[in-house]
Formats: sequence, structure tokens, C-alpha cells
Amino acid sequence: MVKLFFAKVAVCSALLCLSVSAIAANAVTATRVWPADAYTRVTFEAAQPLKYQTFTLKNPERLVLDIEDIALNSVLNALSAKILSSDPYIKKIRIATYQKHVVRVVVDLKQEVNFNVFTLKPVGEYGNRLVLDIIPTKDPLMAMLDKLNQEAEPKPIIEPLPNTHKPPKESPEKIRMITIAIDAGHGGEDPGARGANGSYEKDITLAIAKKLKAEVDAEPNMRGILTRSGDYFVSLGGRVVKARKIKADLFISIHADSFTKSSARGSSVFALSERGATSATARYLAKKENQSDLIGGVSLRDKEPILARTLLDLSQAATINDSLKLGKAVLGHVGKVNRLHKKHVEQAGFAVLKSPDIPSILVETAFISNPEEERKLKSSKHQTKLAKSILKGIKTYFAANPALARIVVGER
Repeated sequence: MVKLFFAKVAVCSALLCLSVSAIAANAVTATRVWPADAYTRVTFEAAQPLKYQTFTLKNPERLVLDIEDIALNSVLNALSAKILSSDPYIKKIRIATYQKHVVRVVVDLKQEVNFNVFTLKPVGEYGNRLVLDIIPTKDPLMAMLDKLNQEAEPKPIIEPLPNTHKPPKESPEKIRMITIAIDAGHGGEDPGARGANGSYEKDITLAIAKKLKAEVDAEPNMRGILTRSGDYFVSLGGRVVKARKIKADLFISIHADSFTKSSARGSSVFALSERGATSATARYLAKKENQSDLIGGVSLRDKEPILARTLLDLSQAATINDSLKLGKAVLGHVGKVNRLHKKHVEQAGFAVLKSPDIPSILVETAFISNPEEERKLKSSKHQTKLAKSILKGIKTYFAANPALARIVVGER
């Protein structure tokens, strides 16, 4: 009987130790903050999945996140210092132990917001992640969809009154304003490819995109709009939505290629394909680029309205044809600045190119995995050359395919 008692005590002690060690084993190992106009993202990373509870408080506006089965540590304590005064939504973050094995994160807000909290499984160099997205109350995507729906409603026919006035004198022909959506690949949680000497694709693509915008804006009848202007994550669908929201005439996605062999080199241009990839390389690249949402982190709730809106329009085939024309023009000029990896436009199922009504191409500027090309990609002078060559390709395309009248320069 005594032996049985001590055996039970030993088992209970072992289970208790196991439970305590399991709790102690999980700890937040990294935190990151990505402020942006569209939303601010706060990420908590751990070896095991993080359990949480959330709620909001009013007067003043606060968001509370309780993370369970962890202890307060130096990594969590360091989060408060990562909040910038320029953050559009977060005033400050306070962190403390709320209950045993529960850490409370209080986010003091500058305004009323919506929020989205979700977890991500390990992928790439990241472990388990708990993601908090703080979003403005007016959803840009839904506002765009409402506007599109209103425009689609039939307007009542009104009989015009007799015109008793003399017709006005014809004004000089107005210059058509062309809008180019310039997409810097990757960003924020998604670094993209890493160069042989440690540079990140997301930094190089943003630098080239900003230079391309400057070149485009210098043209009297063009304006460039960036899908991201800083180091933060934008989902693949979100990039397409932004291009459609600004009624872009073209969509140019800037990337830097990578391969297992450092000898791979050269620039490439890709367009969307409805019927599969034109080569094994194109298929591999599309699969790799389409993993951006897994790495950067997109909740299923974010994907649904984007997908629904994209599937409404079935004019993809004509758009792909225009994309191929644009790609050919850009490839011809990029080839004068850098060696080409492929001398023709390739096609594959790139998610970021799936705008049904905007000619879209993806430009792989060079191989960041090639040490020589990585050095060139990091050069401001070479970045400018690439930007100028892409603009020349755009102008060549429009010379043969004039944009239809829509808005004028005065509306810039």
C-alpha cells in the first residue's frame, strides 16, 4: 500500500514537472513591428504555437492581447522600444505578467481601429508566429468594391432639354495621364531571396521601384504609384487590388531572381499564363514567388474578398496578350543594360500578375544569388540604369498601343 502511494506521488510529480517544463519550454524568441499606412503589423515568434485571447477597451482606445503559457522575458520587454512615434495607429505598447503563465500586451491606440489576429505555422527561417494586424476602420478594399458596384448600377434615362446655347469652342486636345503601378516584390516579414553576400531581395526591389517611380513621374503624361513604399508586407492579392483601385494602366512587378547554382545570371521578364508554364524554370519561379503569402503571413479572412473580386472578370485572355507585348518591349530595353537569362517573355501562373484587366509583367532584374550580379543590383547607378530601361520599354509599348482616353493631366 505504501509502495503504491509513493508510486502515485512519483507519477504526479513527474507529470507536474513535465507540465511546468512544457510551459517553460515555449517562449517568445523574437518580436517584429512593421508600421505602414495600410496597417501596422506586430509579430511574435516562438518555438511552439502560441495561444492567445484578445479584446478591446474604450476611452481611451486600447487593444489587449493575452498570450498564454509563456513567461515574460527580455524579448517581450524590448517590444515597447520598437514602436515609432510616427506609427499611424499605435501610441505605445505596455507589457506585463497578468496571471501565472499569461503575459498581457496592451496596445494604446491613436484612433479607433479594426484588428486581425492569427497564427502561422513555421515556414522558411521563421518558427511559429502570432500575428497582430492593426487596420484602419475604413477598409480600402471594401470601399473600392462598393464604388465598383455603384458604378455598375444602371442609371435612369433622362430626356435631354433642347440646347439653346451656342456650342463652346473646342479646347485643345488634353494629354492622357497614364498610371503605372510599380510593385516592389516581397517586403516586411517576407525578405525574398538572400544574396550571396547577405543582401535581401526586398531591399533591392524597393530601391529599384523607387527609382522607376522617379523616372515615370518625370514624364509629362505619366505617374507611378508604388504598391509598397517601405519595408512592410503586402499580400499578393493586396498588390493586385491596389493596382485596380488606382485604375492603373500597367502593373510592373520588380524582383531579383535566385538559384541554387551561383553561376546563374541574367534578366528575365514574365507574364501570366492560363495554360501552364512555358518552361520548368518559369514553373519553379512562379511556385517560389507565390509562396510569398505563406512567408509574409496572410489570414484566410484576408484572401476571400480579393479572390471573389478577381474571379468576377473574365477578360484575362486579352490582358495576357497585352502583357506579352509589354513584356517584349521591356525585355528588349533591359537587355541593353544587363545580359538576358532568356531572350523571350516566359509565362507561368504568378498570383501577383492575376489582374484581369491590367497588362502585368514581372521583371527579374538579375540573379541576387550570383555574387557579381548582386554587386550590380546593390549599385545605385545600376539600379537607375535598370529603371530607365524599364521606362523605355513602357514608352515603346505605348507608342504601338496607345492608352484609351480616361483622365487628364490636370487630375494628377
